[in-house]
Formats: sequence, structure tokens, C-alpha cells
Amino acid sequence: MPPNLSHREWVKFAGLDPKAFESGKSVHKKMRLSKAGNRHIRSALYMPALSAKQHDPHVRAYFQHLIDNGKKPLQAVCAVMRKLLHAIHGMLKHDQPFDNTRFYAIPESIIAE
Repeated sequence: MPPNLSHREWVKFAGLDPKAFESGKSVHKKMRLSKAGNRHIRSALYMPALSAKQHDPHVRAYFQHLIDNGKKPLQAVCAVMRKLLHAIHGMLKHDQPFDNTRFYAIPESIIAE
């Protein structure tokens, strides 16, 4: 990754930013990933996102939160990829290890179950 980029620029560089699809007045499709960025970064984040959603409780709770709010599973995986990229940016910028408790705060109602 190029140095001195913000987390939003990292996401855009990886092609994980949303892109609206509009054509004239009548065609307004749902937003999709732009995929205009580096495909190698996206492919490198895909498997870690799948693994994290299976094995990390905070990532799993975030994934389930997205599914409960109506996202499709692949959309939720892409959101996890984007959030992992934000976490990687923060780890490198602040020279700290990954802290899964900062990834997503598990609601008390889920913990009590």
C-alpha cells in the first residue's frame, strides 16, 4: 500500500468502496463494490474474512448483525473485508497488534444468551 493514505483511501485503493450504478432517470440499481482497485488485495482479504467470521467471536457477531439487518452473506463478507482493511490500517498507523474487541462490540443481549 502506498504510504500516508487515510483508511478511506486504502479502501478505495483495494476496490472495496461502494459505487452507485445509475443510467439516466430510470435506472437506479443497488450500490455495488467498485472493484476498481487492486484485485490482489481483495483476494488476499477474502479468506481471512471467511476465517475470522467463523473463528473470532467479535467478527462473527458483526457478520450476524449485518445478516440480521438484511444483507446477503456475500455482502456481509465484503463488509468484513472492508472492516479488516480498516483494522490493518489502524494497526500499522499506530504500531499496535490486532484487538478484536475494537472490531465490533458484542451487544449485551447476545452475551447473556
